[in-house]
Amino acid sequence: MSRSGGTESFEWPARAPSGTWGAFVAHRDYARLVNLETIWTTPDAGAGGAQSRGGAMPVELAERYGGPLEIPIHPGRPTLLVNFVSTLDGVVALGPGEERGGGVISGRFEPDRFVMALLRAAADVLVMGAGTIAGTSSTNWTAEHLQPDHAAAFARWRRDLGLAPHPTTVIVTGSGDVPLGRRGVDDPAMPVIFATAASGGRRLRDLELPPHVGIEVLGTGAAISPSELSMFLGRFGGQVVLCEGGPHLLGDLVTADVVDEYFLTIAPQVIGRDKGRLGMVEGIGLNPDEARWNELVSVKRAEDHVFLRYRRTASSDRGT
Repeated sequence: MSRSGGTESFEWPARAPSGTWGAFVAHRDYARLVNLETIWTTPDAGAGGAQSRGGAMPVELAERYGGPLEIPIHPGRPTLLVNFVSTLDGVVALGPGEERGGGVISGRFEPDRFVMALLRAAADVLVMGAGTIAGTSSTNWTAEHLQPDHAAAFARWRRDLGLAPHPTTVIVTGSGDVPLGRRGVDDPAMPVIFATAASGGRRLRDLELPPHVGIEVLGTGAAISPSELSMFLGRFGGQVVLCEGGPHLLGDLVTADVVDEYFLTIAPQVIGRDKGRLGMVEGIGLNPDEARWNELVSVKRAEDHVFLRYRRTASSDRGT
């Protein structure tokens, strides 16, 4: 409060710089290395199945994450993880003509990039929609790309877990209209599969794809159904599948009810839903009695960002 002419007038507190998100990031130094702090975790965080992956991870990774990461392994089917970052008002992706990618949502927050890298390092398969890769020509979808300082620790952890050097990237595209010339597609060390519909398969076969890139046609229609996608992921062979988007692909996975866990970062910004911006799940509208309920597994924080982990409620507890 301040006094003017004998009356009190309110002065708004100083705000962070307005304008581009880059100005705010520079103001807060979001690139600074910060360890996650565990606020709460359920006692059986890694006990969702008879087996789990993770556990004894390199000390430097456990210190960054605020403890071990254990992922339940299910016999006979993959464990499907989802990783997104969202604003306080639920936006995960900007609209047409705006900057793509989760970096603009998180503010390029280094701990969020670490969690993303950690999940990639634990996965057999990384699945994403073709729209998600459209604005990422310089990216290969590996842990070390996000966290080069931890590259040796990620490689050691994957060897200890008996995993291949890199996860297989599955790019889901019904039409086969995908942007090539991406590091994640062109790098021969990164196995890639285009999962597509029949018409998309014909289009992709007309392209000169490198030998490490495969094509998997799902069904006979013009689009990939949620059931066809879930069946493909189930027979692919990987025990842990990580989905990084986009929202319409996640809508298909939610429809098929195959998502096991969500790793959701909440970034402390409010941005609004105009301009075609997207929420975490798009393209579906379940009835309330069909809702996919989840239980909280852990809460972590780093500065003003919150890191939530949810697990799909067991069938017997879903009220169905």
